[in-house]
Amino acid sequence: MTFLQIYWIGLAVILVFMTLLWLLSLRMKNASIVDIFWGTGFVLSGWLYFALTPDGFLLRKLLIAALVTIWGLRLSIHILLRNWGKPEDFRYQKWREENGDKWWWQSLFKVFFLQGLLLWIISIPLLAAQLRPNPDHLTFLDFLGLGLWLVGFFFESVGDFQLSRFKANPDNKGKVLDSGVWRFTRHPNYFGDSAQWWGYYLIAAAAGGWWSIFSPILMTYLLLRVSGVALLEKTLETRPAYKEYIDRTSPFIPWFPRKKSIQ
Repeated sequence: MTFLQIYWIGLAVILVFMTLLWLLSLRMKNASIVDIFWGTGFVLSGWLYFALTPDGFLLRKLLIAALVTIWGLRLSIHILLRNWGKPEDFRYQKWREENGDKWWWQSLFKVFFLQGLLLWIISIPLLAAQLRPNPDHLTFLDFLGLGLWLVGFFFESVGDFQLSRFKANPDNKGKVLDSGVWRFTRHPNYFGDSAQWWGYYLIAAAAGGWWSIFSPILMTYLLLRVSGVALLEKTLETRPAYKEYIDRTSPFIPWFPRKKSIQ
């Protein structure tokens, strides 16, 4: 099969996957379950592309499929545990109220198909890395991509773990987490997520998929400007302690904290 044939099959499978999630959300009256399955959707895509690209270099195929599986399942499990027993996310509750009786079918397009389309577009390095048989060995770009992925996975997984422990302590209510990896970036989880997608891109580039660069660019933009940094900081920036944290801590890329100026 050609690249486009495989890619269109990927879209069809993703939309079926999202439709099933939508039906489940109607039963649960909770559209935010889509967030739990965001990472799982990429795992599904990665292994679908693996199955449909028999001529690709096997070691590279296994590498990128394994990496996206570790990333996607960890993310899904983390969000599942974080949201367990909690009501629908406030973003979806707002849309539900605004759309009233129309929300049941509008949510299919506004939430599930929209995220499915983004998932499909962003998944393209997973296919580009697996399609070609050459080079038939791992290159410098493969190892560079793996190294960047490891850095990203460290910041994302450790950041999520440290934040979960911090929030679990009632004594920390109203406080700001500024230790561990959170000392070096205000958003280690979002930085880590972005870094891992740049890692996937480098592995795809090693197989000639340099043109798939729009995928990590789009993912980074979403994390910075849409559903990640911008949305979260809008809800936190009014807290005095968080304003001080902003003044001394890098917003995204990890760096040493700034020292307080002497008055």
